[in-house]
Amino acid sequence: MKKLKNIGKAILLSIFAVSFANAQITSDENFRKPVSETLKKIETVFHVTINDDRGLLKGKELDYADWRIEPGNLAISITNILAPFELMYFKQPDGTYIIRKYENHKVSVDKGKERLFYLESLYSTKEEWEKRKTELKACMITSFGLEKAPPMPKSKPLLTPKRIYKDYSVENIALEILPGVYATGSIYKPYPLNKKAAVILTPDGHFGDGRYRKDEQYRCAIMAKMGAIVVSYDLFAWGESLLQFPEETHRNSIASTVQVLSGIRLLDYLSTQKNVDMTRIGVTGGSGGGSHTMFLAALDDRITVSAPVVMVSSHFSGGCPCESGRGIHLCGNGTNNAEISAMMAPKPQLIVSDGKDWTLAVPELEFPFIQRTYELYGKKDLVENAHFAKEGHDFGVSKRMALYPFMAKYLGLDLNKIKNEKGEIDESTCVIEPYDKLYVFGNKAENLPKNALKDINKLYEMFGEKNNKVYEVKK
Repeated sequence: MKKLKNIGKAILLSIFAVSFANAQITSDENFRKPVSETLKKIETVFHVTINDDRGLLKGKELDYADWRIEPGNLAISITNILAPFELMYFKQPDGTYIIRKYENHKVSVDKGKERLFYLESLYSTKEEWEKRKTELKACMITSFGLEKAPPMPKSKPLLTPKRIYKDYSVENIALEILPGVYATGSIYKPYPLNKKAAVILTPDGHFGDGRYRKDEQYRCAIMAKMGAIVVSYDLFAWGESLLQFPEETHRNSIASTVQVLSGIRLLDYLSTQKNVDMTRIGVTGGSGGGSHTMFLAALDDRITVSAPVVMVSSHFSGGCPCESGRGIHLCGNGTNNAEISAMMAPKPQLIVSDGKDWTLAVPELEFPFIQRTYELYGKKDLVENAHFAKEGHDFGVSKRMALYPFMAKYLGLDLNKIKNEKGEIDESTCVIEPYDKLYVFGNKAENLPKNALKDINKLYEMFGEKNNKVYEVKK
């Protein structure tokens, strides 16, 4: 009996404690309480787990906190609580939720899925899609500022002597794409080159060592041996472009404009060369280079084959302003990289994805969405997905092995030229050059043109804009 009395007393004390706590949360204090407490209530109401593994909620309180819980709608409830602090949530594969700072280029997979459902509602016929595509393209051109770009100077490109290897050659190029602004890269060609060849542009991504890294040299050399003229070029304020613009300017929004323009004007230059077949033009790049692969394919009708690698996503549009800094994803009242990728339809496209970055859901989410657009043309089979569930964010050998047959098939290249006696694609015959051999301006920048622009503000002025970027002070 005494034990029962003690239990009853404990229950009464518990109820009293709760009642007392609730009594403290009234309109007198605007029902203010710690955000973490309200999220715990959400966990109980919706039977979920919410992790603040970065301590972003510490010390944060909110007026009318519990009133913001929307019965029956978990997403709105969490958003109502986090939005005032510019925080957002992401659902994890295990079903839990994590709290993160707001980022305009990144949402949860669930929100990406919702966006795709919305986009699908906008068009159900080829004619409706073509209208949407036309509007998106016009908006992207304006957002990048391409219509304001000065004409390409008529100066001849700076080319280094060719290095000749087994079945291919390499020479470096600096092309003046804007007054005093040079796109720098390397051109890999079949050797000997005695007939018209396809072209493959390879915009660089944010991988360490840029276009000098082994996997990019392998990729370019192999595709040249297959019969294509391959052009690998630097990001803005990256690689040799650093001789003109310092590293911090790579995160200026104008970087995305220059990078798109680099691809377009390199192709303009190549179109003047006698051994180039302009009916066979491919583009492929990984990560940030994957973004610019999609952009070029969407904007330049000369592109006939596209292969964006580890970048197509409905919930991530690129964390660098050189990808998402010009607001192109606001076009059409909101778009994403999956829809931009779909703008390639009905031309051949290979989408390469993996299980350990933002492309993890491509097979179930983005790829079916893009296939739907191809189906509007009756060309569903012209888009493919190579997914590597156990791999991460790179342009590794398995991804390259998926790329080579696709490019060979749709650009009329000879896959047999890169196979060994066992019938396997063999990259070992490629020569990995040291960095200095890939420099166009020389080891000490001795060949940098005298008119090379080094003022980011003047670059903006070329487009009739002002540089409003605030730079962090390095300590």
